[in-house]
Amino acid sequence: MDRFDAMQAFARVVEAGSFTKAAETLHMSKTTVTQLVQQLEARLRVKLLNRTTRKVNVTVDGAVYYERVIRLLADMDDAETSLSSAQASPRGRLRVDVPSPLAALILVPALPAFYARYPDIQIDLGVSDRIVDMIDENVDCVVRGGELTDQSLIARRVGDLALGVFAAPSYLARVGTPAHPLELEDSPHRVVGFLWARTGKAVPYAMHNHAEQLHIKGRYALAVDDGNAYLAAGLAGLGVLWLPKYMSKAHEAQGELVPLFEDWRLEPMPLYVAYPPNRHISAKLRVFIEWVVELMAQHAPVEAKGRAE
Repeated sequence: MDRFDAMQAFARVVEAGSFTKAAETLHMSKTTVTQLVQQLEARLRVKLLNRTTRKVNVTVDGAVYYERVIRLLADMDDAETSLSSAQASPRGRLRVDVPSPLAALILVPALPAFYARYPDIQIDLGVSDRIVDMIDENVDCVVRGGELTDQSLIARRVGDLALGVFAAPSYLARVGTPAHPLELEDSPHRVVGFLWARTGKAVPYAMHNHAEQLHIKGRYALAVDDGNAYLAAGLAGLGVLWLPKYMSKAHEAQGELVPLFEDWRLEPMPLYVAYPPNRHISAKLRVFIEWVVELMAQHAPVEAKGRAE
C-alpha cells in the first residue's frame, strides 16, 4: 500500500462523501479507492468511514484522522513547492470554474501569455454561471461576480466590473427609447431577466443620478441563467440589458447595442476569486490567482474603496 495514495484517497472520499465521486476526481477506479481506504483502516486498526448504500459518513476517529491528513498533505505539497525549481516553475492540474462571458472575452484569450509563463500547469476550466460545490466537485477555485453569500469561502476581490444599460437598435425601433429608468417598469418596455444562481430569481438594479436613487427590476418576457444567453437575447431585441462594459464594448462599437441612461450611474459589480478554507494554496493556485489579479487590473481594476477588501 502506498500510504500517500491511501491518505489522499481517504481525504477525497471524506470531502466528496462518495467513493464514486472521489474516484472520478482522482482518476482512479472505484475499486482502487475502496481498496486503498480499506488497507489504510487495516493498517491503523481503526474504522474511518461508515458506509451505507446511499452515503459515506466519517467516524469520530476518521474525522480526527482527516484533520491530520489534510495538514500532512499540505505540508508535503509545501515541501515540494518550496524548492527553488518548483517555485520557479509551478506544475500540476488546476480545476477552475468561471462565468461564461468572462471566460470567452477575457480569460481564455489571455491564456497563451499565462502558459508562456507557466507551461507545466494544466487547467480544467469549467465555464458556467451555476453554483459550484467546490468540495464535492474538487474545484480549486472559482471566479464569480456579485457579492458572495457563502461566508465559509476564502475570497479575494480581484476586480470591479463597470455596468451600463443597453438595448439593441431593433428593440428601440420597435418600442421606442426610454428617457427615464422608471419607464422600464411600464408597458410596452421589457427587460431581459437574469436568474441569479444563488436565488433563481431576477433582482433589481440600483441606479442613481444627482437627484434620484432607484431600484429597477422591470418586466421581462424572457429570463435566462447564463451570461452568453443573456447577451444573445439582448442582441436579438428581446429587451433591455444591464451589462458589464467588457461585454458591451465590441457590440457598441459595431452599433449592435445602444447605451441608455448615460447620466445615471450603476454601482460596479465586484469580482472575486474564491476557494474553500480547507483547500491548500499550492504554488500553482497562487500564481493563477495572481495572474487573474494582473489581468483584471487591465480590464476592470478594483476601485479605491474596495482595495482593502
